[in-house]
Amino acid sequence: MGLSALALCRDCFAEAPAARCPRCGSPRLLRHDERDRLTIAHVDCDAFYASVEKRDDPSLRDKPVIVGGARRGVVSTCCYLARVHGVRSAMPMFEARRLCPQAIVVKPDMAKYVAVSRQIRALMRALTPLVEPISIDEAFLDLSGTERLHGASPDVVLARFAARVEAEIGVSVSIGLSYCKFLAKVASDLSKPRGFSVIGRAEANAFLADKRPNLIPGVGPAAARRLAAAGIATIGDLQTIEPDAAFALLGPEGPRLCALAQGVDARPVRVARETKSVSSETTFNDDVAEPGALETRLLALCERVAARLRAQGLATRGVTLKLKTADFKSRTRAVSGLAPTRLAGRLFAAAKPLLAKEARGEAFRLIGIGADDLVSAEEADRGDLADHGAPREAAREDAIAKLRDKFGAGAVRRGRLVEAEAAQPQGLEGAKGSKRTMRPTMVKSP
Repeated sequence: MGLSALALCRDCFAEAPAARCPRCGSPRLLRHDERDRLTIAHVDCDAFYASVEKRDDPSLRDKPVIVGGARRGVVSTCCYLARVHGVRSAMPMFEARRLCPQAIVVKPDMAKYVAVSRQIRALMRALTPLVEPISIDEAFLDLSGTERLHGASPDVVLARFAARVEAEIGVSVSIGLSYCKFLAKVASDLSKPRGFSVIGRAEANAFLADKRPNLIPGVGPAAARRLAAAGIATIGDLQTIEPDAAFALLGPEGPRLCALAQGVDARPVRVARETKSVSSETTFNDDVAEPGALETRLLALCERVAARLRAQGLATRGVTLKLKTADFKSRTRAVSGLAPTRLAGRLFAAAKPLLAKEARGEAFRLIGIGADDLVSAEEADRGDLADHGAPREAAREDAIAKLRDKFGAGAVRRGRLVEAEAAQPQGLEGAKGSKRTMRPTMVKSP
């Protein structure tokens, strides 16, 4: 990467000519020839779920932490201390425990993570209106034309943003800055955690040349095998292929992939990113066959999906049930054409008959629920002459959501879920609530 005479101190934001900041002594300097002329950024929270848990429980700060499901679940994320032992996201939990037996395992609390994500997203939107969320913990930003607004170039603005997130929210982020989305995303992964890396136009092709083709989004295992069979081992090899040859080798996506290999990515940062589905699933500690137990877990998942729909301002007209048998075979059953809803009770009412057709004594290791055919929440639960109870039900769930936002996810619980947890001391997988000192209020279950 290119180097310039002056660097930006990422701690006090002074211009530094030396290896350390002359003002504050920090070694965290950002030096690059193009750093003050690039405007496309990718912001990625560092080990997001684990960082939030460490923030909220200081006793975890110096310990390896894994956030994930039960014994047969998977790792949602883990802190960097756990990663030193080989633990990775999406790894089976039993394998993660084997690699890092001293790790503290915390069940995910999605309501809490969504709340923190909203705080960070609000700080992003204070920088630029062009924010494209990619997931709960990452987003692209386009800071073109914001210099006059902030009185500083995008690199300075982003460094201040990272410091503010740490100071006010208590988690850290890594930032990639470039001239296009592809390279901004690549840059944000270069020096995690608390990283800030820059990839400029002048160095793009040389930087990419020795990297493996699977660094390019869209080059999966099958495409990588076709490239290897054709003698293409690096992105540099891919940079030399003509568009026609790329089409023959990789199909319709070939020319686009070759353009990315040359650092050409014309995709704009889009403010509205379409969400195609919202889902949640849980893997059981032991296979479950009893229909009532499956229904209870389904209800807990419907509550989680409803919370996510609410957080994103969405509603659904279709529900998909997912089951996985003891021998790892997946089944999906769906219903469509529903009146738009974001209510947990109505999601459960739609999914329950689907489950009843499958839960006839067979044991399952996983159950999940998905909401698809999404629409704006403004269209949801309006009711009509044939369904005059919808507005009242929506008002009740809105009130419950406000209580949970204020007092924690466990402040108000459905009676059926409370009874199930009392009967099963280890609790419902995937239904963890926030810590609380108050006794939960129970509401009538469907």
